[in-house]
Amino acid sequence: MKHPEPDDKNRAATVRERWRAKPLSSAPSAPSGVDFCFRASPRLGVSAVNNSAFPILIATLFSLALFSSPALAQTTDLAPVISKPISRTVDLPAEIWPYLSVSLHAKVPGYVEQVLVDRGSVAKEGELLVSLTAPEMDAQIAEAESKFQAAEADRLQAEARLSAAQSTYERTQEAARTPGAVAGNDLIQAQKQVEAEQALVRSRQHASAAAQSAVSALKAMLAYLKITAPFDGVVTDRLVHPGALVGPGADPALLVIQQVSHLRVVIPVPEEYVGGIIRGASVEFTVPAYPRRTYSGKIARVADALDQKTRSMPVELDLMNPDGTLAPGMYPSVKWPVRSQGAELWVPKTSVVTTTERTFVVRSRASRAEWVDVKPGISEGDLVAVIGNLKAGDMVVRRATDEIREGTPLQAAAKSK
Repeated sequence: MKHPEPDDKNRAATVRERWRAKPLSSAPSAPSGVDFCFRASPRLGVSAVNNSAFPILIATLFSLALFSSPALAQTTDLAPVISKPISRTVDLPAEIWPYLSVSLHAKVPGYVEQVLVDRGSVAKEGELLVSLTAPEMDAQIAEAESKFQAAEADRLQAEARLSAAQSTYERTQEAARTPGAVAGNDLIQAQKQVEAEQALVRSRQHASAAAQSAVSALKAMLAYLKITAPFDGVVTDRLVHPGALVGPGADPALLVIQQVSHLRVVIPVPEEYVGGIIRGASVEFTVPAYPRRTYSGKIARVADALDQKTRSMPVELDLMNPDGTLAPGMYPSVKWPVRSQGAELWVPKTSVVTTTERTFVVRSRASRAEWVDVKPGISEGDLVAVIGNLKAGDMVVRRATDEIREGTPLQAAAKSK
C-alpha cells in the first residue's frame, strides 16, 4: 500500500480529529458527494482519504458552481435604428450644350460672294451672314417669265375665241325661234363649239398659273442666295471663304451658329439615383473655369429611358447665361441631390457584420442577441442605410461581431456623464 507524504498525513489527521470531535449527525447538510467524502473519511485509511475523497470533493464543488450560477450578461454599447429620408448630394459629371445649334448650308448652287461674320460674331435673328452669287439663276428667271407671258397670251386668245363662239351661239339660238330659219343641227354645233372653247380657256388658265408658279419658285430660290441668322446667337465656326463653290452638290457647311444666352446642362444620372428625380427642382454645379462660383439650373427635361451603354438616364437643366461666362462644351461638376421615395432605416456602419454566409446586424430583443439579415445601401457620415426586418427604435449593437452569438444575454453599457 502507498504511504502518504507528511503533508498528506497532517491533512488527514486534521480532518480525522475534526470529525471525531463532532458527531456526524450534527454536521451541516452538504451535497451527497461532500457528505460521502467526509463521512467516509474517519473510517478509511489515510491513503483512502488522499486518493478518493479529495478528487470527488473538488469535482463536486466545480459542478455545483458551474450549473447553479446564472450566465453573466455581456455589456455592450447599443445604438437605436434611425428612420429618416436620404438627404445628401453626389458629384456627377455633366456637359453644357447650347439650347439651339445649327449648321448653315446653301440650298442652291453658287459661289460665296461675301462672308459678313466670323467666329465669335454675335448675330441677330434675320441678320445677313453670307451672300452667294449664281448668274445662271437670272437667266432661268427670265426664261420662266417669258414662258409665263406666252401662257398668258394663249389664255387671252382662248378667252377671245370663247367670246366669239358664245356670240355665234346666241345669234343662232335667236334665229332658231323663227320656224325654218336655222337647222336644228346648226344650233347644236354652235353650242358644242362654246363648250370646247370653255375647256380650252380653262386649260390655258392652268398653264398660265403653272408658269407663274415657276417664276415665283425661281425668285424664291434666288432669295436663298442670301443666308441670314435663324435666331439670336454666336457664330462659333466659319468654314468657307469668298469664292468657294457651295450648294447641294458640294454641301459644305458655311457657318455654325449657337444660342449661348440659353444653355442646356446634360447630366447622365446613374440608374441608382433616377428614383429621386424631381422635375423643376433646382440643382447646383460648378465649372473648372470659375471654381469659386456656383451656378444653378432647374430640371426641365428627363429622357425617361436609360442609355444601354452607360446605364444612365440623361437629364437636362435649363440655364440662362446672361453674362456669357458659361460656354457650350464645358464639363461642370453637378451636386446631384440624392433623394428617396420615403424614409430609410439607418444604423451605425460598425453595426453591420459581413461574413462569407450573410450580412446582418445584432439586435437586442428581450435583452438577448438576435441576428437580423440586412442589405446595406448608401452611406452618410457614420451611418449606413439598410433594408431588413427592422423598425425605427430597435436597439442594435454598435460594434457588432459574429462572436456575439444569437441568444447571448446583452446589457447596455452605462453612459458616461
